[in-house]
Amino acid sequence: MAYAAWDHPEPLALGSAPLPEYGIGSLADLLPTLAAGMAVPGMTASITELTPADRNCVFLVDGLGWEQIKAHPDEAPFLTALLGSSRGGTGRPITAGYPATTATSLASVGTGLPPGAHGLPGYTVRNPATGQLMNQLRWQPWSDPAAWQPYPTVFQLAADAGVHSAQVSSPTFQHTPLTKVALSGGTFHGRLTGEERMDLAAEQLAVADRALVYTYYAELDGAGHRYGVDSDTWRGQLMHVDRLVQRLAEQLPPRSALYVTADHGMVDIPFDEQHRIDFDEDWELKAGVALLGGEGRARHVYAVPGASNDVLTCWREVLGEQFWVASRDEAIAAGWFGPPDRFDQRVYERIGDVVAAAHDDVLLIASEREPKESAMVGNHGSMTPAEQLVPLLEVRS
Repeated sequence: MAYAAWDHPEPLALGSAPLPEYGIGSLADLLPTLAAGMAVPGMTASITELTPADRNCVFLVDGLGWEQIKAHPDEAPFLTALLGSSRGGTGRPITAGYPATTATSLASVGTGLPPGAHGLPGYTVRNPATGQLMNQLRWQPWSDPAAWQPYPTVFQLAADAGVHSAQVSSPTFQHTPLTKVALSGGTFHGRLTGEERMDLAAEQLAVADRALVYTYYAELDGAGHRYGVDSDTWRGQLMHVDRLVQRLAEQLPPRSALYVTADHGMVDIPFDEQHRIDFDEDWELKAGVALLGGEGRARHVYAVPGASNDVLTCWREVLGEQFWVASRDEAIAAGWFGPPDRFDQRVYERIGDVVAAAHDDVLLIASEREPKESAMVGNHGSMTPAEQLVPLLEVRS
C-alpha cells in the first residue's frame, strides 16, 4: 500500500465550475435587453423575464452581491423588500461573468458583450503587443483604448437611435480609458455625493420619452476590500446604499424602470497560510512562470516559452483541490469567458496560458509583487455564488 503522502488527489473537474449565465441572464445581457425594449436596432432581449419600459435606469453598486444582501436584512430593509422583484419578479439573481471583477464586469455591462469578446478578461492581463501586464481597471501601462476594445457601447447605439443616454457618476471617472471603452455614449454628468447622483439620475430619466441612464456607487466595494463584508464599516456603507436606492426609487418619473445590480459579490479570506497561499514564496508555483496576472481568486498565469504544459501540470497538482485549473484553450472551450462562438481571437493571448479560479475560501496572493492587493480582507473574481450572483432588483413607476 502506498503512503498517502504520495497520492495526488484528483483535481476539480472543469465541468463542475458553475458557468455564468451568458446569453440568458448575465450582466452582458442587461443593457441589450433594455435597449431592445426601447426599439434600438440590433439589440436582443436576452433576459426574457424583463418587461420593456420607456425609461430605464441602471444603478450599479460596486460589490453588492446577492448573497451579501440576503445576509444583511436589518442593514438593507429597502433592498431586502425588493429581493422578490429581482430578474423580472422571479426572485432570482443574474450572474456577473468571469472573472467577477470590476473592469471586466463594467465592460460587459456597457458593451453588452461577454469578456471573451470585449477583451477585458481580468484585473491584470498580458498585453501581447508589449509583453507587459496591463491593469485594466487603472489602465496602466497605457494602451490605445479604441484598439483594446473596439466595439461600440450600448449607450452609443442607443443615443444613435434617438434614446436619451446619460451616465451619472463621480467626476473622477469622466475621462478614464475604462469609461471610454465601457460606458461612453450620450452625456456624462459628474456628481460627488451619492445623493446628488440619485437626484440627477431621476432628472435625466425625465428628459425624454425614451431614456437610458446609468449611475454608479463605489464605496461599498472599498469598505469590503479593506475591512471585510461583515465589518461595521461595510454594514454602514450598505445602510447608506439602501437609503440611496430608496431615494432614487421615490423620484422615478412616469413609465420608468429602475434596476439595481452589481459587478460582483465578495468573500472574506482569513489571514493564515491555509487560506492565503503566497506565490512569491512557493518555488513550485513559480517554476516556469514569466508573469502572474489576474487577482487572488482569478489568476492568469503566463508561462515562459515551452513551459505551459509543465506549469499546468504543476498548478493542478498543487492547487487542483482548491482551484479550478484550466489551460487557456480549456477555459475558452468551457465557456468561462463567454460562448466559444463569440470569442474574439484578438483576446486570445491576453488570457493566461493557465487560468486558475478559486473554488474554496482561499486566495493566491503575491506578497512582493502585489502588496496592497495581498492585504485585502474582502476579495472576488471567481465563479462561486458569493462572487458571481448579483441582484437585478426592480422598481417601476
